[in-house]
Amino acid sequence: MEKLTLKVDGMRCGMCEAHLNDAVRNAFRVKKVSSSHQRGEMIVIAKEAPTEAEIARVIAGTGYTLLSYKAEPFEEKSFWQRIFGK
Repeated sequence: MEKLTLKVDGMRCGMCEAHLNDAVRNAFRVKKVSSSHQRGEMIVIAKEAPTEAEIARVIAGTGYTLLSYKAEPFEEKSFWQRIFGK
């Protein structure tokens, strides 16, 4: 699993977030995607994360601009790991 932290320019409201989230969900197989127009940030969790070029193309197609792309390993925690922190 990988976690992508993306800085995105152009989001102004909750509808912008939803529009961008839907575009990414429709273009790639992702486990989770969330955006914040206030932070100008999108988080994507995927088993096989899209490349920077692939995701930039999808984001540009919605009228927004990808400013930065950061990929890092993501380990999904079980219910008990989240409760007890182990």
